Amino acid sequence: MADYLSLWWIWICIALGLGVVELLAPGFIFLGFAIGAVIMAGIVAIMSRTDSAVISFNEVAILDVTNVAALLAVFAILSLGAWIVLKAAFRKQSSGARIVTHDINDN
Repeated sequence: MADYLSLWWIWICIALGLGVVELLAPGFIFLGFAIGAVIMAGIVAIMSRTDSAVISFNEVAILDVTNVAALLAVFAILSLGAWIVLKAAFRKQSSGARIVTHDINDN
């Protein structure tokens, strides 16, 4: 499984699949996961082009392309962030229904 998740085009396929699921079940739930998968595709593509496939900070490995748990954790964090941004962006979207507070027949 680590071999598959370290390929950028697998993440694009996952994003496309989640996008199709979002079309079938709208509600901006799967769209956050799809955005997270697209960002992961970019991260994996950048990491695979470098000589070492490890992102490190002060010589401590933060993200390794072959570490499945780390890849899935970053995907989950990115998906949650995308979902929160989508929720904030579409919060003000209403159904267009009017709330009537005064009846014209009341005097």
